[in-house]
Amino acid sequence: MQKILLAEDDPNLGDILKDYLELKGKFDVTLCKDGDEALRQFNKEKYDLCILDVMMPRKDGFTLGKDIRRVDADVPIIFATAKGMMEDKTEAFGLGGDDYITKPFRVEELLLRIHALLKRASKDKQTEEELPDKFQIGNYHFDYVAQQISYNGHQQKLSTKEAELLRLLCIKKNDVLTREEALLKIWHDDNYFNGRSMDVFLSKLRKYLRDDPKVEIVNVHGKGYKLLVS
Repeated sequence: MQKILLAEDDPNLGDILKDYLELKGKFDVTLCKDGDEALRQFNKEKYDLCILDVMMPRKDGFTLGKDIRRVDADVPIIFATAKGMMEDKTEAFGLGGDDYITKPFRVEELLLRIHALLKRASKDKQTEEELPDKFQIGNYHFDYVAQQISYNGHQQKLSTKEAELLRLLCIKKNDVLTREEALLKIWHDDNYFNGRSMDVFLSKLRKYLRDDPKVEIVNVHGKGYKLLVS
């Protein structure tokens, strides 16, 4: 039975979601009433997916999501909130969230999103095992598993999304990585908000690789990006 961590401070909604997901989805659901309790619970057990309410006392959902990502880079996260601002969606995906649902929502829709994310996670795990995890980029050494770039004795830690994006660029070295492919493989959705987040991560990667003149990440107009190594 797959385990879901549900962080929701509204006791009525929390109980409804827990009962529905256990009855209809056949999941083992742990319900927490605030972010601190949810993080303690996450550190105790292994979960297959997290549903995090953004507006919670003690620790909000975005902060909780960031803390969870420090522990587990791959567990699918759905953010749930009554807020529907563009900035909130951008922040949710920028923190490594996999989906964002705005209240009020139908529990049937939530269940469909859960099944879709768990199916993707299973496929990603199978594909992940077939891809290389160490790369030489000019004078840089990139360790995907360690999420680290090494250069002349210096190390630069990468976020999960930065590491995933750099690995795709390395696999396509000197060839075009399309914008759509990167968004679908890393964010599983090529919407506007994810595109904005990816632009930020690309800027950071260019900064990390700027000390080697033989290495450059360039835009390919109308297509995507290319990691050039001469």
